[in-house]
Amino acid sequence: MLSQSRCLSRTLGRSFSAISQGNNVLGRRTVSGLSACHRLAYKNSRPFPDCNTRSSVFHIRYFKTSAACNNEVVTVNTPAFAESVSEGDVRWEKAVGDTVAEDEVVCEIETDKTSVQVPSPAAGVIEALLVPDGEKVEGGTPLFKLRKGAGAAKAKPADAPQPAAPKEEPVAAVAPPPSAGPIPTSMPPVPPVLGQAMTSKPVSAVKPTAAPPPPPADSSVKGSRSEHRVKMNRMRLRIAQRLKEAQNTCAMLTTFNEVDMSNIQEMRSKHKDAFLKKHSIKLGFMSAFVKAAAFALQDQPVVNAVIDDTTKEIIYRDYVDISVAVSTPKGLVVPVIRGVEMMNFTDIERTINELGEKARKNELAVEDMDGGTFTISNGGVFGSLFGTPIINPPQSAILGMHGIFDRPVAIGGKVEVRPMMYVALTYDHRLIDGREAVTFLRKVKSVVEDPRVLLLDL
Repeated sequence: MLSQSRCLSRTLGRSFSAISQGNNVLGRRTVSGLSACHRLAYKNSRPFPDCNTRSSVFHIRYFKTSAACNNEVVTVNTPAFAESVSEGDVRWEKAVGDTVAEDEVVCEIETDKTSVQVPSPAAGVIEALLVPDGEKVEGGTPLFKLRKGAGAAKAKPADAPQPAAPKEEPVAAVAPPPSAGPIPTSMPPVPPVLGQAMTSKPVSAVKPTAAPPPPPADSSVKGSRSEHRVKMNRMRLRIAQRLKEAQNTCAMLTTFNEVDMSNIQEMRSKHKDAFLKKHSIKLGFMSAFVKAAAFALQDQPVVNAVIDDTTKEIIYRDYVDISVAVSTPKGLVVPVIRGVEMMNFTDIERTINELGEKARKNELAVEDMDGGTFTISNGGVFGSLFGTPIINPPQSAILGMHGIFDRPVAIGGKVEVRPMMYVALTYDHRLIDGREAVTFLRKVKSVVEDPRVLLLDL
């Protein structure tokens, strides 16, 4: 309630943005032309201690609000890269004037190992692109300017205005159809051709004229012989560089073997439904080979080692981190499964599924591909029968899987048709001798053919 009604007309002329009741004092001002005891007051407020009249005098609370900072222009910078990445190439997904929602991808930065997506920090309109497409950028480089709130966040399009009905033009009076004349009873005479005398020739004297030759066929219809050039992205350039470095540095040698897939196929067919029901992931063959490789690497630690060319030392790893080669539209990536020696089949399948999903969505980070002590490449998914993989430096060996095909094999002195797979191990002969390489590959073969070897630690 107002304590002094005569102050009402003099105080309503002042502007208040908002008034809140409570005991927290937000402001103390003296109304112009009033004594300390003749101010606008509100119930439940605390009185001033210096007021000596019988009327209660209370605090006045002043609030100030402001409109949202629409149309604010912000500059978005390049995000920080991982330690092993220093720069990347910009590939724009949006153009100047495009409306973007919050967290919508504006551009991608292609680095040596992966692509980094740069989202919009807020809804708005792209004001300017500060870097041309394909330009190299480093961490912290300004990329684009965004005007916040302008055309915010792709709101639902308003109902399209109905097109105005075309104005009806006055229809001209239709002329009445001409009256039908008398029906002719004979053919009209043919007018003579000017400048030529009317001559008659017998039919036998008329010689047939040769048909004009057909126009030459357009060669472009059958096929095009044009060519075009496309700039290599940074990932493909880096892959090419590393593969050539591996050939120039390592003394690569490949050994082969074949694996009978009968038992592992039977195990998969028998338990795949229960495995899928319990773990919500499919049981594949990759987990068997990854676990078999980890078991063989612990048996032959030199295959898990690497040469440090700087210090001329051999580094033996007491852990097993296996890189799994995955093909993507931008190139080959090798996400790492870490601590495989402590995983079971379920853990391996779940990790492979998660990494594969991130690779398909182009969400692999550099951290997902750093490290790795051994690599497995599965060309069998493309139907490969045989091949020699190339070492993924700085590792010392790589296992190549291939397709499963029925072939006749000798079993117990008899010829039987079995599902067989060729496997290949490429290794750095500077570090790994043939004995260790062949022993490693035979260990992988024995574990895949009979997984009970893992339980018995044979």
